[in-house]
Amino acid sequence: MLKIADIEMKNQVVLAPMAGVSNPAFRLIAKEFGAGLVCAEMVSDKGILSGNKRTREMLFVDEREKPLSLQIFGGDRDSLVGAAKVVDQETNADIIDINMGCPAPKINKSDAGAKWLLDPNKIYEMVSAVVDAVAKPVTVKMRIGWDHDHVYAVENARAVESAGGKAIALHGRTREQLYTGYADWDIIKEVKESVSIPIIGNGDISSPEEAKRRLEESGVDGVMIGRAALGNPWMLYRTIEYLEKGILPPDPDAEEKIRIAILHMDRLIALKGEHVAVREMRKHLSWYLKGLKGSARIKDAIMEGTKRDEMVSVLTNFLEQLPQNDENEKAIEAEAVNADCAC
Repeated sequence: MLKIADIEMKNQVVLAPMAGVSNPAFRLIAKEFGAGLVCAEMVSDKGILSGNKRTREMLFVDEREKPLSLQIFGGDRDSLVGAAKVVDQETNADIIDINMGCPAPKINKSDAGAKWLLDPNKIYEMVSAVVDAVAKPVTVKMRIGWDHDHVYAVENARAVESAGGKAIALHGRTREQLYTGYADWDIIKEVKESVSIPIIGNGDISSPEEAKRRLEESGVDGVMIGRAALGNPWMLYRTIEYLEKGILPPDPDAEEKIRIAILHMDRLIALKGEHVAVREMRKHLSWYLKGLKGSARIKDAIMEGTKRDEMVSVLTNFLEQLPQNDENEKAIEAEAVNADCAC
């Protein structure tokens, strides 16, 4: 079982910290679908210290989400330490995570995120400063390197361990790759074999079978799931069931997807208010609808919706018309078969 410091997770499945996505509404759903650990989206150290209202709101943790990791980022040691102290003393997060993987140019230009990957010494300096200043366990999320020519994954991981970091979530891509290409799990395995602290593997975990294979082949202590869980928290549940019981539960039907999508929206409204939440839910609803037959026809309505009830009406009407859509599609398929036979 995955254990970070004295915090023991109930399984090996971790929800990734995703900017603009991993807020309390989404995290709570992930937790209800079984995630052993959920991670909050990254928060700026300077935003925390300035008392910015929106930034401080991002530090909120619902007790039902715990255990939870709250992620911070920054390039200046004093401000990063100051922000870590706020998280340590003023929030109920269980773990303080430091972002060392964000590839965004505006983050890297401030000497934060993935920029640290070029300098193991800076990693040691920054992580040790935070560890010395807080009581909560400190972890790091990082990529394997800056680019193909600068892959210092092992050296960087050892720097984190030497500095007192309690775990590393390692994404198998470089900063240069962004989210293209493939994650290099051979390097993730090499890092796992080079340190004694827990390693959580991240990258291209798109199915329960893939999660199991990566755990067995790399020896990592846990798997972090990000994009595969967007609009699909069932990925978390199905992965846990498959890892623990060898059972592969079926994918959800359309009715179940819509039910959870509406629950997600209502929680987001409670968190941010209808005006902001409904607009933010547009992308989530697009993810929830992905793969459902006929969903393309309501895409425009979803992307233009501004009211909660409008969105619910569009979704419920879509559900009500699904049987008819299926019959029409079967009729079209039958006609195509007959046409082929006629040839």
